[in-house]
Amino acid sequence: MASLSDETLRKILVQIQQTAVQSQRALNVTLQQTSVKDRERRILQLTIDEIGQMTGDVDLYKGVGKMFMHVPRSTMEEQLKAQEKELSEDLTSLSKKAKYLEKQYNDAQGQLRDIFHHAPKQ
Repeated sequence: MASLSDETLRKILVQIQQTAVQSQRALNVTLQQTSVKDRERRILQLTIDEIGQMTGDVDLYKGVGKMFMHVPRSTMEEQLKAQEKELSEDLTSLSKKAKYLEKQYNDAQGQLRDIFHHAPKQ
């Protein structure tokens, strides 16, 4: 490390700090997205459960813009289950992304700790 100039060390330190900050911001955004998707999935699950509890031939309507369209029960259930599956896949993807970003942030923090721990005392 002694062979590197102070300017080079400063650039490396700034780069590591930027990586840590960017990772933390991206992680926060990812966690917010996860929260929103999880909420949407729970609402869909409740809707699916409510429709499943209905007996007989019940009229179901789906909101389309400012109006409602009559939708057969089987079609409505298929659409809701497809949406739920898509949200579950999104949640899995976001979870993987969050783990990666958390690892990236922790690595950057570890590098900063190592640099300051091994830095010569002045």
